[in-house]
Amino acid sequence: MGILELVGLPALMAVTSGRRGVAVALLDGPVAIDHPDLTGQNIRGIPGGVSSGCAEASSSACQHGTFVAGILSARRGSSAPGICPDCSVLVRPIFSEAAAKDELPSATPQQLATAIGECIDAGAWVVNLSAAMGQPSTRAEPELHDALDYAARQGMIVVAAAGNQGMLGSSAITRHRWVVPVVGYGVDGRPMAQSNLGRSMGRHGLGAPGEYVTSLSSTGEPLTLAGTSFAAAFVTGAIALLWSAVPGATAVEVKHAVCYGQRRVSVVPPLLDAWGAYQMLSATHARRVPA
Repeated sequence: MGILELVGLPALMAVTSGRRGVAVALLDGPVAIDHPDLTGQNIRGIPGGVSSGCAEASSSACQHGTFVAGILSARRGSSAPGICPDCSVLVRPIFSEAAAKDELPSATPQQLATAIGECIDAGAWVVNLSAAMGQPSTRAEPELHDALDYAARQGMIVVAAAGNQGMLGSSAITRHRWVVPVVGYGVDGRPMAQSNLGRSMGRHGLGAPGEYVTSLSSTGEPLTLAGTSFAAAFVTGAIALLWSAVPGATAVEVKHAVCYGQRRVSVVPPLLDAWGAYQMLSATHARRVPA
């Protein structure tokens, strides 16, 4: 079974390739927007924000941002999943290219909070946060919490990576009830050993492919990587497709459908079922909208 089949995406991808009006915000590194499999796609920077393009294609920040962008919006038929190529992607880099090539790019909670606010103001429908706290933590991070509250009030869904420390715990991001934290799953349908787990992930999160994911590299050739950063993008892409297929749905309806809307008690979330979510959302919206 392929990684797209693992989470029910092929059937939904056959229904729609996305809509330009559905804007996905990418909080990550900058993106090599001149990549042949991204050129012509609806990718742009946040108005008034930092540059969305890469200054150094070989930087770890550029590689990471381009890889995630490929999962979301590479052209169909490329080496990357290209889940919602016709959606708009708003690139808001939070990782600097100044970090050494052997260092993981990072951002502070305050930088994340600022970036989330800018994405809301730019009209994003869903934000992909392929970043996690360095370690599970009980710190409240009030500025970040306020930004996530603002996202909830404005109806912007936030999808975030669970983290790759292989630990049990949570963070100010994954604990927030409006956030969909994503655990990385292997091709065997089990959580990856390196993926963080925790009560918040189990209660309101999802699992998605995080192993043997092939996407775009900023230097041209396909690249295969693993991690919860990439698992998050599969959930974000599915949400963008759901909103494209059922554009009149509310954020609460979309989030309810994708997360199954059921109470859970495990520290391990269920796998994303994109097709099941589409069927649920379509039925819900059909009942809500008068004939």
